[in-house]
Amino acid sequence: MAHSARRDSPELPDFSLLKRLVRDQLIYLLEQLPGKKDLFIEADLMSPLDRIANVSTLKQHEVDKLYKVEYKPIISTSDQLCFLIRPRIQTVKWICDVANADKAAGKFRRYKIIFTPQKFYACEAVLEEQGLFGDVTTDEWAFYLLPLDDDIISLELPEFFRDNFLAGDQRWVRTAGSALHLLHSVYGPFSKLYGIGRCAKMAYESWREQVEEGETKPRQAEIGNVFLIDRDVDFVTPLCSQVVYEGLVDDIFRIKCGCVEFGPDVTSSDKSLKVMLNSQDKVFNEIRNEHFSNVFGFLSQKARNLQTAYDKRRGMDIKQMKTFVSEELKGLKHEHRLLSLHIGASESIMKKKTKQDFQELLKTEHSLLEGFEIRECISFIEEHINRQVSMIESLRLLCLLSITENGLLPKDFRSLKAQYLQSYGVDHLLTFANLRQLGLLVEQQPGETLTVMESKVGKLVNDKTAGKLTDAFSSLAKKSNFRALSRKLNLVPKSDEEYDLRVPRDMAYIFSGAYIPLSCKLIEQVLERDGWTGLEEVTRLLNGHEFAVTGANGADVKAKSDAQRVVLVMFLGGCTFSEISALRFLGRERGYKFIVVTTAITNSSRLIEALLDNHV
Repeated sequence: MAHSARRDSPELPDFSLLKRLVRDQLIYLLEQLPGKKDLFIEADLMSPLDRIANVSTLKQHEVDKLYKVEYKPIISTSDQLCFLIRPRIQTVKWICDVANADKAAGKFRRYKIIFTPQKFYACEAVLEEQGLFGDVTTDEWAFYLLPLDDDIISLELPEFFRDNFLAGDQRWVRTAGSALHLLHSVYGPFSKLYGIGRCAKMAYESWREQVEEGETKPRQAEIGNVFLIDRDVDFVTPLCSQVVYEGLVDDIFRIKCGCVEFGPDVTSSDKSLKVMLNSQDKVFNEIRNEHFSNVFGFLSQKARNLQTAYDKRRGMDIKQMKTFVSEELKGLKHEHRLLSLHIGASESIMKKKTKQDFQELLKTEHSLLEGFEIRECISFIEEHINRQVSMIESLRLLCLLSITENGLLPKDFRSLKAQYLQSYGVDHLLTFANLRQLGLLVEQQPGETLTVMESKVGKLVNDKTAGKLTDAFSSLAKKSNFRALSRKLNLVPKSDEEYDLRVPRDMAYIFSGAYIPLSCKLIEQVLERDGWTGLEEVTRLLNGHEFAVTGANGADVKAKSDAQRVVLVMFLGGCTFSEISALRFLGRERGYKFIVVTTAITNSSRLIEALLDNHV
């Protein structure tokens, strides 16, 4: 398409090895329980497991029946039960209930729990409390990383975001460190590590401990640089409406574990269809990073090319026809099927997203990002709440307003909160408390002109003292400082000239030219400067916790090989498809290849849903 890749961009490592490693380990664990057994799988492990080992692989290793964990009495008649679960206390308690019910009924069975990606002490403590520690064997399946595509790897831990950033539960930090260690031992050694955020720093320290414990064999590195970033460094990007094709598909149809289910309105039949969305799908691969306004033009051009390829068979002799049927026809039919699916999906998106409402919504978002016409934006949000358009959307807009404005004026905050609770129910009070705790939706405190004061203080005293004062100020309330960051990093491009979305000139194209994602801009700047030098003011506004270190065992920095231009970016707390598209664009422009590792794929709805607390 319009993007021309630089000729010298390096090759990506082959991540299928990660799948083979975890598949072999799972088979080994299943064989530890010889003989026929029934396997109980936790619901949110179903899709990831399917990408690693299908039913026939499990059957080959004497798995008789498969069940989903449903927290009710079981109907299995097998003598051996195997449970494949996440380390959650609720699930372990249910397994204890199953085992105790069998004991009471005088039924003898063998039980094995396989925790993935690791077992936590709390889970074993539950077994001990229930008097089952000796009756149940436990194991760990180190399934840390699931490659979703050539350049996307997920830990598939959506709960990481809420547990770590809201509940302050740091148990998953070690998991992130172990995932990084696995990548380091297979594709490293890393020569440079950068990061920003409290969780990123802890994950890095956990990784470093693990590297120091194990021995490292000298190897040819395939990944040179690593960048760790916390989700709470940049909340604005995931709260914006996505307008690149893959992001829109995720917003509307929900991509789950690299797979999407298209309903009858897309498939033009009476059945739904599950489709894998990755670079193997040639049509999808060409449109995934495109702004939606370009997608139809591309698809219609593709349809014309297909038609031309079909028309070639006219006037062929028998021999040519035979070659055409055996070599080309199957590929053309497959491409035709994919094309009709993506056209169907685009039409469905058009119906939902080109309504007047959506245009107004985007206009409001862009105004918020630029800091213009804030009163009109507030009126739009009030109308959105009062018309009860969508509970999640209304909250998203409130959060976007609060972050971009560095908190709401007390009268606006009270008025909007009251309207929201009247519209969607008073049980959302807890949700507001959660959002406040994360600094997503806050009220400006009296004397909140601290930002001005801080800058004056900063001029009077040296940077170190100013830094300490800033820390003291920021601990009073989580402030977003979005406006100052936006100016410093030039996140909102000047809107004086027309932005051509067909030929993007910077990463802002993923938001129609209105905003460059902060997370991606930080990565660009740090790689350009080879560290945080010159970005001191920015890191101060982001509450610090930044680091830049040369890799373990002094990995050969002289090797200005391809590996130096392969950058692994790890998002702790989730990352959006729009950010992935922006990094791909940056990679094409600068000759880098980005690999995105994330605790889970997120979007505005998932982010807000993780913070809801309305089940009173």
